[in-house]
Amino acid sequence: MTWAADLASIRAAHERIAPHVHRTPVMTCATLDRRAGRRLFFKCENLQKGGAFKARGATNAVMRLDDATAAKGVVTHSSGNHAQAVAIAAKTRGIDAHIVMPKDAPRVKRAAVEGYGARVIECEPTLEARETTAARVVEETGGTLVPPFDHPDVIAGQGTTAIELIEDVPDLDAVIVPVGGGGLISGMTLALRELAPNVRVFGAEPSGAADAARGKASGERVTSHVPNTIADGLKTTLGDLTWPVVRDLVEDIIVVDDLLTVPAMKLVFERMKLVVEPSGAVPLAALLSRQFTQLDGIERLGVVFSGGNVDLDALPWARGGTIRR
Repeated sequence: MTWAADLASIRAAHERIAPHVHRTPVMTCATLDRRAGRRLFFKCENLQKGGAFKARGATNAVMRLDDATAAKGVVTHSSGNHAQAVAIAAKTRGIDAHIVMPKDAPRVKRAAVEGYGARVIECEPTLEARETTAARVVEETGGTLVPPFDHPDVIAGQGTTAIELIEDVPDLDAVIVPVGGGGLISGMTLALRELAPNVRVFGAEPSGAADAARGKASGERVTSHVPNTIADGLKTTLGDLTWPVVRDLVEDIIVVDDLLTVPAMKLVFERMKLVVEPSGAVPLAALLSRQFTQLDGIERLGVVFSGGNVDLDALPWARGGTIRR
């Protein structure tokens, strides 16, 4: 099997993006350790540039373009975090960015994208609409498409998260990573299979967008669904490149309801004093679930907080905030 990335390409990406992204901290919390019954090590990509891990893959992809290609600009489609990442990377390189965003994307994320100087094009909130609109924009502008997850350069960039985590905490038993399109979990898994092959990899997914779990159970990739979750960054289905990695190399996908993600998110706010978005809190909700707590042989667990872009006016426990079902 030929994978989308390997440790060599991920190390090259790490060197390429180092001047342009943050090396995010690994943090701990004794209260959460007690609740989990394990030592937890949180890789805080919520503190990354643009507020999410997406800066890694987008920066790697944009910086790999030759000058003539880059001069025509870049195009992507995203609900928010990848959009911001591409906008930042394009601004850093001094090129145009055209971002297709679903009309239900969080306002805070759209405002950030526009604040970085990118042009936003609205579309319907489906993967098909995002992809067809992005293809039209590519044709109109001549820009290069930087997909949100299903691209070797993007996957390699996301895999740099694992390099840093293992360098900071070399004796992990497992990691748990949120799953949307699969770029992060694929990149990290492909890094770990060579860098630390004994580390077990688990995905975490909301029940309202559980295509990865359904796919692993059936052995067939789920190519479309109608997501219903507050974790807006995890609504996308796995891609052609990310699906085989999840299918063959990820041990299991832990599925949790939004009703468990909200208190997990609140725990992080209260106990760690960190801002995490719902997508970033899904792994904590998953590791606190009965399905995960019953697993043996995991004493030291790496947990990825994937992002921290929250609309503070719509917090699910705040006045006026609701859990959208």
